[in-house]
This record gives sequence, C-alpha cells and structure tokens, in this order.
Amino acid sequence: MLVRLLYASRATDASQPVIDRILASARPHNHQLGVTGILVYGGGIFMQAIEGGRQAVSDLYGAIQRDPRHQDVVLLHYEEILERRFGGWTMGLVDLARVNASVVLKYSERAELDPYAVSGKVSMALLEELMATASIVGHT
Repeated sequence: MLVRLLYASRATDASQPVIDRILASARPHNHQLGVTGILVYGGGIFMQAIEGGRQAVSDLYGAIQRDPRHQDVVLLHYEEILERRFGGWTMGLVDLARVNASVVLKYSERAELDPYAVSGKVSMALLEELMATASIVGHT
C-alpha cells in the first residue's frame, strides 16, 4: 500500500552545507527504502512530502521527528494513494529563495513559506504549483 505524508519543521540550521548534507544522505537512503518525495525550504522552514510503502514512510517520519536538525515537526497531510505524485525524485529540492515570490503568495497571506498557517490541502496545492512551474530540481 502506498501512502503520502506531508510535514513541516523548523530547521535548527538551514545553511547550504546542512541542506547539502541532508540531501546527500536522504537520496540514497530513500532509494533503498523505495521512498520518493520533495523537500521545500525557505525562511528556516522545511516542508517535505514523502511517498512510499506505509511502513517505510512511517519509519522515516519517526526518524525525522527524532532528528536534531528538525524542531516543531508537524504532520500536515497523510493519505493512502493509488500512485506516486513525486515519483521522479528520491528527494527533489525547492529553494524558495529561487522561486518567484508570487507563487508562494498565491497560497498564503505573505510571500514566505509558512505551512503552519495554512491547511495541508493548501500546502499540497503549493507543491503542485511548484511542480507545474518546474521549480523542483534533483531528478533521480
């Protein structure tokens, strides 16, 4: 059974070297687990969608909750799915500093990432928009 999970967290360190290390370890690990997804970051906030088998996604989310690089981890959305939406990425990446602010403003009160202030459905709509505007990098 495939599931999709979307969460938000505040980065304890959102510097580029830390982001690079997260991606360098997540991509091969996710590939091994059969997990795909994307990571969006901006303003010290991470928002990540992960898809895969129910147990693999559950275990990965538990590890993220315990990871000291994340704080204030909040589940935004969880669903059983028929097919993957982010299957092209073991861990796609969106740096919102490189995205036109109007894309984010379309889904929130201000032109900055704040998944804590919107619904999980709105956050998923933002991810869909980022895919449609080719803002995701890091294809597998």
